[in-house]
Amino acid sequence: MRFAQNIGWIGCIFWLLTGNLIAQVAEFGLIQPVSGYTDNSHPIKLQEIIDQAPPGKYIKLEPGYYTGPVTITKDAITIDGNGQVTLTGMKKASVIYLEANNVTIKNLKIIESGGSHDKIDCAVKIKGNSNVIDNCLIQECLFGIDIFQSAHNLIKHCEISSLSARDLALKGDAIRLWYSKNNLIRHNYWHHVRDMVVWYSSENTFESNKGVGNRYSIHFMYAHNNRIKDNYFYNNSVGVFLMYSEETVMTGNTIMHSTGLSGMCLGMKETSSNQILNNRFIYSSEGIHVDVSPFVPEKINTVMYNEIAFCGTGIKFHTNQEGNLYKFNYFHNNLVAVEAEGKTANANIWKNNYFDDYQGFDKNDDNIGDTPFTLYAYVEHLWTFDKDMKFFYGSPLLLVLDFLERLAPFSEPKLVLRDKEPIFIWEDINQDQKIVE
Repeated sequence: MRFAQNIGWIGCIFWLLTGNLIAQVAEFGLIQPVSGYTDNSHPIKLQEIIDQAPPGKYIKLEPGYYTGPVTITKDAITIDGNGQVTLTGMKKASVIYLEANNVTIKNLKIIESGGSHDKIDCAVKIKGNSNVIDNCLIQECLFGIDIFQSAHNLIKHCEISSLSARDLALKGDAIRLWYSKNNLIRHNYWHHVRDMVVWYSSENTFESNKGVGNRYSIHFMYAHNNRIKDNYFYNNSVGVFLMYSEETVMTGNTIMHSTGLSGMCLGMKETSSNQILNNRFIYSSEGIHVDVSPFVPEKINTVMYNEIAFCGTGIKFHTNQEGNLYKFNYFHNNLVAVEAEGKTANANIWKNNYFDDYQGFDKNDDNIGDTPFTLYAYVEHLWTFDKDMKFFYGSPLLLVLDFLERLAPFSEPKLVLRDKEPIFIWEDINQDQKIVE
């Protein structure tokens, strides 16, 4: 019989090492130094330089302190600050209004936008297609980059933070997509911003970004068919939140240390047809939070090959939800693997998952437990009625109550889930291995 394995310290070391490895291998944020220019005694009006340039001009700025706001309406120009230019919006409005196509802005330090949420004061406001914002350092701007009804823009290797004097809820968003399609956001680093938001925007890709110390690292609303790949989010309230969105493919992301009352790695609210594959949800209050998802019953969400570990609750179901597929997931070292606020989570499909508290045999060595993994809620009933009781989780009194409930239940325990074919040893499982249906 295999009881719960005591591998917590091994897992901690493993994830510390792999977390550092991810940070070293991936190129988050600036790929070339951007020091800017600190002497503001001789400011230069950038608008005058742009007005004199013909379309298609490559403008290599001399080191200096430049002032905006700036409006760009000429296609295919390039503005290169070579890492030695500071451009300030003088706290008036947005710093750059980009209303053209095929423009490249790179190697600039962009600072001091206005502070209006109504006007969405930001570093760069894009209303054009096929533009590139590359290797820019954005500081003391309310919003970072606003992409408005635009397509095929590329935002890469930028470091973005918001107004340092404001509390988190009053800061702006790192990048904001509004009714925009086919944009690529990659290798950026946003920190100490409010959110990064994707609203009414489809077919965008978010790849190899890092988000630290924010509220939502990425928040999707009415945004369909987007791709979230190989990102690294930590110390945020929420890693990724999918709301009223469909057909998201989320692969290879590491989300950790989502703490606080609403801390979660992934939130899913009224969202359908999503694929959540090969992600790491670790060291957080909740790994995955499910609320009326799938919203359309026949459009199931597929959750496979994810590691859900060291969380207060691995997966939490806010309602009696059905229609999701949970397969080949690795649950270990969570206080509670799965919690159902409603009656049960067993209306979903649970198959070939690994649970570290499975107690059973594998007599034929097929790496499938001979008996189902069945999760009941015993003492967990207490914090179903009073959430403050969870504070006492692991205390001697609750341990005794839990033991007595399991030994001689005073009432029928709640069935949370049943996996009829649980994985016996996770180390033997990989994506290429096929288990007979």
